[in-house]
Amino acid sequence: MAALAVLLSACSQLPPLAGRTESTAIAAAADTKLGAALQPLVQAHPGQSGIVPLANGHDAFAARVTLADAAQRSLDLQSYIWRNDTTGAMLFQAARRAADRGVRVRILLDDINTGGLDAVLAALDAHPQIEVRLFNPFPHRTARVADYLTDFTRVNRRMHNKSFTADNQVTIVGGRNVGDEYFDAGAGMLFVDLDVLAVGPVVVQVSQDFDRYWASASAYPLQGLLPAVTLAEGWREEPARTESAAARTYREAVVRSRFVNEIVAGSLRFEWAQVLMFSDDPAKVLGQAAREDLLWMQLQRAMPPTAREVQLVSPYFVPTARGTAFFTDLAKRGVQVSVLTNALEATDVPAVHAGYARWRKPLLEGGVRLYEMKRTAPPPQPGGARLTGSSSASLHAKTFAIDRQRVFVGSFNFDPRSARLNTELGFLIESPALATAMAQGFAAQVPQRSYTLRLEDSRLQWVEQAGDGVRVHEEEPNTGWWMRLFVRVLSLLPIEQLL
Repeated sequence: MAALAVLLSACSQLPPLAGRTESTAIAAAADTKLGAALQPLVQAHPGQSGIVPLANGHDAFAARVTLADAAQRSLDLQSYIWRNDTTGAMLFQAARRAADRGVRVRILLDDINTGGLDAVLAALDAHPQIEVRLFNPFPHRTARVADYLTDFTRVNRRMHNKSFTADNQVTIVGGRNVGDEYFDAGAGMLFVDLDVLAVGPVVVQVSQDFDRYWASASAYPLQGLLPAVTLAEGWREEPARTESAAARTYREAVVRSRFVNEIVAGSLRFEWAQVLMFSDDPAKVLGQAAREDLLWMQLQRAMPPTAREVQLVSPYFVPTARGTAFFTDLAKRGVQVSVLTNALEATDVPAVHAGYARWRKPLLEGGVRLYEMKRTAPPPQPGGARLTGSSSASLHAKTFAIDRQRVFVGSFNFDPRSARLNTELGFLIESPALATAMAQGFAAQVPQRSYTLRLEDSRLQWVEQAGDGVRVHEEEPNTGWWMRLFVRVLSLLPIEQLL
């Protein structure tokens, strides 16, 4: 085994970065389409950024395609996951269309989920206007388990940031990766998520942050990791995805989206507010970031010393002993703390649920209100629309509101992985209007779409608002005994700091 480890290690060397091409964000200019349309609005709101929430998957996809098609100088795209499914292929195609028009395109992807993408990424990288870099890459392109065996500490740390920036004029930041499950495409599982589209001064900050990651010691040019292919060779299978029946059906749905209709009508409305960007130092994945430069520390410094109401939404909520003490201390001081996370039936990561489950009783005993989102979305209400287009949903949004004054939207989960291992990105938006809308939406929709947890004789109960009244569950709803046993076993393992 020792000899095998030495052999694997010798074969897992990353290429040198010495020959890497330097590039930085292209300055925003008023003579582009986006600049001409947006600069008068930005100048009318000095010191503020304009925000448009993107809660609907079709709106979120439409916004990205719209920016890619409107860009005239640059596209900077950063993501943790980019699938080569219907929506992923369509966004790859939009990036290529932009490059064909002469737009400079930079694509920075974390390498954890690029399996099967090597050919299409190499094809895009072959375009003279596109450069692809992989963040914290795996030297073994097929047998990645070998890198976990020989270099676990490094490859266990990932870039979880997501941003989509056009012409240094407009950006999209939030929780969504790129893939069908994030954009409500198809009948499979839908991740209920949240992004914001932003214009104004915060866009420059996002571009500067992208440059910091692009030039970091963990961003490797694709050409040094993969054999070169021609654009035609690597792109051979893409038309089948972008011109499929599923793609045509999805395009028709997106054309009917609220975002597209408001763009066409010229009625897209921005909420103007002071926006603070928070981002981890990319050196975090090398274990070299200073503690004060970590996103969770930045957020902590920006929080008000007093608060009355906190609504937290986190799909992967692992508070640990320290976080549990923090939230229960708030509750004991009279702060109304409400937390929404995934129920076991809805989570896509049972190990994370195991890390959360052990803290439910202490949180409830300390006065924290806990809600767990159901997997199955309710039917549309009369005269209204369902929040999701899928019959099965899992929470993926990462957001919180404080005192109906400020709201955070980003990639940060309240778990040890986001705090200590992965890099994250998000906005703290000083907007009573947006924060109040979130608080009101939380109060109106969460009880219907989730289970309310309570303690009865020190035993957990899940209270469900159903059409025929209230149902009380004595164990994790809609789960088998084997799944509950599996989670209990996982909760006994010393893995909390990896979750």
